[in-house]
Parts: sequence; C-alpha cells; structure tokens
Amino acid sequence: MWVFILLLYSFKTKIEERAKKLRITALIILYVCSNSFIVDECFRQWEPVTPDHDLQSTRYEGAIVLGGIGEIDMRLQKINFGWSSDRLFQILPYYYNGRIKKIIFTGGSGSVEFPEKREGLYVKKYLKSIHIPDSALIIEYNSKNTYENAVFTKKLMDSLGVSGNFLLVTSAYHMPRSMAVFKKAGYKNLTPYITNKVSGNRRFTPDHLLLPSADALFSLHFLIHEWMGYLIYKLKGYA
Repeated sequence: MWVFILLLYSFKTKIEERAKKLRITALIILYVCSNSFIVDECFRQWEPVTPDHDLQSTRYEGAIVLGGIGEIDMRLQKINFGWSSDRLFQILPYYYNGRIKKIIFTGGSGSVEFPEKREGLYVKKYLKSIHIPDSALIIEYNSKNTYENAVFTKKLMDSLGVSGNFLLVTSAYHMPRSMAVFKKAGYKNLTPYITNKVSGNRRFTPDHLLLPSADALFSLHFLIHEWMGYLIYKLKGYA
C-alpha cells in the first residue's frame, strides 16, 4: 500500500524531480520489505525465546489454544486448517502422552459478514472425530479477537472451576501481545508455548541477503499487523 501510494503520487505530481524521488523511495521501501534477511531479523527481535518444552516432562492442567487456525467450509461443515494450525497440532501429543489434561480452544468468528463461522465449534467437531472426549475439551466460541479470547475463556474456566498451571499456545509472532492480554485478564501460572516460528537460524547466503522475496512480504504483513495490534491494545488498556 505504501509503495502503491508513492507510485500513484509520483504519476500525479507535475514536478519531475519530486516524481523521481517518490519512485526511488517506493523502490527502496519495496526492496527493504521484501528482503528476507531484514524481515527475518525483525521477527527475531519480536518473537520470544522459550524453553524447549518437548525436552521437559512438566505436566499442565491444560493448554489454552488461540484460534485463527483455519477457514470454515460451510458446504462441508468442517474446518480447513491453515498455516497457524500448528497451534493445535503441536499440542495434541501433549494430550496423548498425559502432559496436559485438557485442550482449551478459544475462537469464534472474526468476520462481520459471516458471524456463523464460529471456529471453536468446528475445532471441537474435529477433535471429537479423532476420539478426544468431551471431558478433555473446553471450547469457547464467541470471541472475536485476542482480548475476548482472554476474557471469555477466563469466565468460562472460572464457571467450571478449572484452575492450575496452563500452557498458552499461539504463533510466536502473536505471543507477546497474547501473554500481555492474558496476564492483564487475571491469569496466573501461565507458560508460553510458541508455534510456527518465522525466524530461524541466521543465513548469509546470497539469495537470503540480496534477492527480493514475495514470502518476505507475506510474512512482514503479519508482523506489521501484530505491531499495530499490540500498540492499540496498549492504548486501550487491554495489555
């Protein structure tokens, strides 16, 4: 959008020198935002570093899994899992090996156009299809954002008398805002469990350092959205 606006303005202005500067600026922004190394470093500074839970044996009362993990297929009445579904799948072995007692999923419909697409209901349907019993599930399906994830799930868990140590499970880039919101909502003994981490080992290969990448632009979109979300939540007192 920034590049598009700059280029559009460069064609609208009648001052040739200004048009040239606008186009150069647009190209620089496009290159920086599509540079894999730069984008990777931005994620590295933002995404938290947590212990490797897979190498531990700590047991938890439950894992609170945040929604936004797929798209609802209304014709087939099922959820089509997406990139962030790592949040759910990484935690399933913890249930099967007895390290968590309950899977607590929180997520409704974030769409104004399709309020009936309540993600939690379809995730519950999927989990039951792989033989996870109702007694091991707590599903919250009315929340529309991270703040409501925290508040609505807290009310539900309190009403059921569920307490203890919990894992908070979400994407690595989303964890800073999520932890801040959940702690502000009154959760105690909450341990972050990050999934689908974007930043990896630093690479210094020519393609990673120099060549523009559409994947980098795609990833940066999520990060900028998260930065803005964190700022707005801070201003509104949610985090």
